[in-house]
Amino acid sequence: MKISSILFSTLLLVIISFSASMTQTKQTLNLMPYPKSVEFTGGEFRLTHSFAIGIKGNPDKRIFAYATRVLRRLSGRTGLFVPQDFITETTTADTFAMDLIIKRPGKVELGEDESYQLVVKNNKVTLTAENEIGAMRGLETVLQLIAADKKGYYLPGVKIDDEPRFKWRGLMMDVCRHFFDVAVVKRNIDGMAAMKMNVFHWHLSEDQGFRVESKLFPLLHEKGSDGLYYTQEQIKEVIQYGADRGIRVYPEFDLPGHSTAWFVGYPEFASAPGPYKIERNWGVFDPTFDPTKEATYEFLDKFIGEMAALFPDEYFHIGGDENNGKQWSANPGIQKFMKENNIPDNHALQTYFNKRLLGILTKYNKKMIGWDEILQPDLPKDIVVQSWRGVKFLVESAKKGYMGILSNGYYLDHIQTAEFHYLNDPVPGDTVFTPEEAKLVIGGEVTSWAELVTYETVESRIWPRTAAIAERFWSPQSVRDVEDMYRRLAVIDIQLEELELTHIKNYEMMLRRLTMGADITPLKIFADVVEPVKKYHRHFQGVKYRQHSPYTRVVDAARPESMTARKFRLLTDRYIAGDKSVKTEMLSMLKSWEQNHSSLLKLMDSSPVLREIDTMSSNLAEISRFAIAALEGKKQLEKVAKKVNLNDRLAAAAKPYGQVELMLTAPVEKLVRYVQGKK
Repeated sequence: MKISSILFSTLLLVIISFSASMTQTKQTLNLMPYPKSVEFTGGEFRLTHSFAIGIKGNPDKRIFAYATRVLRRLSGRTGLFVPQDFITETTTADTFAMDLIIKRPGKVELGEDESYQLVVKNNKVTLTAENEIGAMRGLETVLQLIAADKKGYYLPGVKIDDEPRFKWRGLMMDVCRHFFDVAVVKRNIDGMAAMKMNVFHWHLSEDQGFRVESKLFPLLHEKGSDGLYYTQEQIKEVIQYGADRGIRVYPEFDLPGHSTAWFVGYPEFASAPGPYKIERNWGVFDPTFDPTKEATYEFLDKFIGEMAALFPDEYFHIGGDENNGKQWSANPGIQKFMKENNIPDNHALQTYFNKRLLGILTKYNKKMIGWDEILQPDLPKDIVVQSWRGVKFLVESAKKGYMGILSNGYYLDHIQTAEFHYLNDPVPGDTVFTPEEAKLVIGGEVTSWAELVTYETVESRIWPRTAAIAERFWSPQSVRDVEDMYRRLAVIDIQLEELELTHIKNYEMMLRRLTMGADITPLKIFADVVEPVKKYHRHFQGVKYRQHSPYTRVVDAARPESMTARKFRLLTDRYIAGDKSVKTEMLSMLKSWEQNHSSLLKLMDSSPVLREIDTMSSNLAEISRFAIAALEGKKQLEKVAKKVNLNDRLAAAAKPYGQVELMLTAPVEKLVRYVQGKK
């Protein structure tokens, strides 16, 4: 088998990508998110061992540690032995290569100014910002500007004027269905900072786990977490970690549903008698708070008071989604309460519950945020509605005068492409919003739900796709060139590894485990062209997933988007458009796929877990033969068509096996139809 051909092609692609990443021109700046305004002024600032950063003005002290970290990353990327160990308020130098000029201390709160201006001249780099948070955003741009040529490293001469389009640019991490320790949380916050995101939404309670220490109600974490929870000191540590990077951290405690784990320790607040156990399955479950008991609100008042003191952010997420109402409907006492208080249905009862919660939040100077089910009359206009069921709910909230953020279209567990997320705009060009309504759409949040991820895979689901979404939240609406986004994303993907994110390195680690230490090359060739099934289809293909199921199979290792398959699809489009120069490269890829099955079969003999991909591996070899025949000409393809029904075999190859999909069937079918003269 000529595995070497695909390895050579892959190596060549890496070399070209690295070269492109370090050689920046007007057409190839590798900035993400792309700034609001970039002016090329000519010339370049050469990076040398004497590079030093000076900070002037009146910033918050957190900028000194941030600038030091940036300096370490610059040194690591370039190999330059820069003289500064730490940048402090007393740092002095004869001359500073880079000046940070900061007017005032910033506040880590909604609406803070994050703008900056960056000027790179031949002899000086100057970064000016209203506050240190804007300076942090500008420092990330400086790192992305680093380029190289035969003479060394440099920053291209530019003048950048930048600010975010939306003021709420968030990532939600579900740490309940599967728990992630503080180190995982911190490095994802680092990734957010690199991508100029500013809100970390911490989903801390669910049916499957209650993840924060409560000193007032210790049975919450003692009985509801399997011992996997954050101490209050760890919570404070993460909040400070975010603040040091200009990122707000706020909690979500899902109420009144999604609440089984609460009742393991405190069943008296549920709408049906206990006992309760931590839920191990996935889905929507019945346990729900009893909204008719005053004891429920006394309990929640004390708990929210405790958490409000722990989390300084002004917003507090109450969840509010997916209450099926079954316990309410089956409880005679609740039904009697509804009748006596003229509450017509469960939706109205949840409205009553939410209003009681609102009173508690207001008492502790918190503003309510919740999933779009919370939208109801008579709420104060400073609440935030998080739209997950569709844009229509974002529109509805804006038309009623409420601020909203969009999460629909940013669900990472749906396993959509970066392109899909990138083109999903909170306020699209063909918007139905009036100008005043559009102002109420304050941004969006990426959601990382944790049913099907563990600490080994969560970052491969978040990154690098979240970088593309971060650009949608920050950059002007007009920045929508998909191919240029992918070009820049390939560079950013590698740079994110500097932050200890595991989205790249864990891929081959998981393949090594699957092969029991054998050569992973045949498995990698296969895994490089498959993706997990989309949306929630993985739950409906004969496998019952639970909290402690093995999330270590090919479907877990496979990336959400196959860049190899995407490359082949683009080559196919070029070939069909008349560019026959790509034929050699296409044949090289196809022959490697055609010849891979026999080697993968040998791995299956010693790794039985791989047998679930046997049929798909065989299908990959078969459709590769179809494509090779098509590239050899119509007559050769007709010979193949006499032996097998091409349409039937291509349809068979499109079916998932082992919860993965082969991403080459569509371009191969397109190529075959082109050669056959069909549309």
